Amino acid sequence: MRVTAPHLAHLWVGLKGTLEELGVESVPPPPTSRRTLSLGVKYSPEGLCLPFKLTLGNFIEALEAGADTLLMAAGTGTCRLGRYHLLQKQILQDLGYKFKMIPLGVSEKKFLGLLHIFKFITGGASWAKIIPAVLLGLKKYSVIDDIEREVNRVRAVEREKGAASRILRQAITAIAEAKRPHSLREIRKYYLEKLAQVPRNPNIQPLKVMVMGEFYVVLEPFSNLDVEIELGKLGCEVHRNLYLSDWTKFSFFLNPLGMNEKQRVHRAALPYLKRDVGGDGWESVGEKVLHAQDYDGLIHLAPFTCMPEIIAENIMPTTKEDVPVLTLICDEQMGKPGMLTRLEAFVDLIRRRRKAREKAAI
Repeated sequence: MRVTAPHLAHLWVGLKGTLEELGVESVPPPPTSRRTLSLGVKYSPEGLCLPFKLTLGNFIEALEAGADTLLMAAGTGTCRLGRYHLLQKQILQDLGYKFKMIPLGVSEKKFLGLLHIFKFITGGASWAKIIPAVLLGLKKYSVIDDIEREVNRVRAVEREKGAASRILRQAITAIAEAKRPHSLREIRKYYLEKLAQVPRNPNIQPLKVMVMGEFYVVLEPFSNLDVEIELGKLGCEVHRNLYLSDWTKFSFFLNPLGMNEKQRVHRAALPYLKRDVGGDGWESVGEKVLHAQDYDGLIHLAPFTCMPEIIAENIMPTTKEDVPVLTLICDEQMGKPGMLTRLEAFVDLIRRRRKAREKAAI
């Protein structure tokens, strides 16, 4: 069995480590590229969203590299992504590939569902072997996200542009090679200290910007054209409403205990949106209401044709909370120059807006 899964943020850092601990051969897809996107666009129905096309492209490239077992998210929620594995399986079979598709319906079965998937993949390995391996992978996500949060703060004020991103790449390599939890603690401490030593420009007063929206295009840098890095270059301290470790922590552990991290966000959205509309649309509205006073501006990321985020995009301008929102629609037609032009104009707007508020407060 040669296992693969699509790219999503740093998913493969933890997944590869877990599979190695369990003695399962893994075949990570090549880094997501224009070829990945071209393959996905070529074989996907035109009206489907960017996450479908990119994950299909990842599967094709992994199958070309010798994978024979595909892991793909699945579920019974209101987002189409939960059913994408069914159509992707049919498309790949029509292309002549031989493989086994394993849908990851972990949103319903929580942590036990995840463990049983690894039980199947390993051919019945003991729980004493599976549980530590899975927890090691989850811990890697937590350490990466702690470092990435700090990187997003440092990028805005670093003297040498790219220094923080370089440290992040080094940290990810070290985390991927770590075999024990205590090594991860040491790696976290070491790279946070390195980030603290990055020379800063004292003349920069960074703007605070939140990146939010549909979870795939928020987490996957290729799909949003590295929007966080570009905002950092423009002097913005970036905060994200979702990290991979947050999602795993709540989905696998706290939600089954009745602790729903989204309840507060849903309550905030209720005056404007009364029910779940699928995907992350309800959350996008709630995030704006909750954080209007915390940020200079919000970047709302949405895949083209994503109905939940289209609903959120049209509701957000009607809320009483006064914070600028820039919606970026992510699809195969999105280009870096056009995105940069919009980001530069948005950052200029929120910078002038902050100066006007500061002047009025004097």
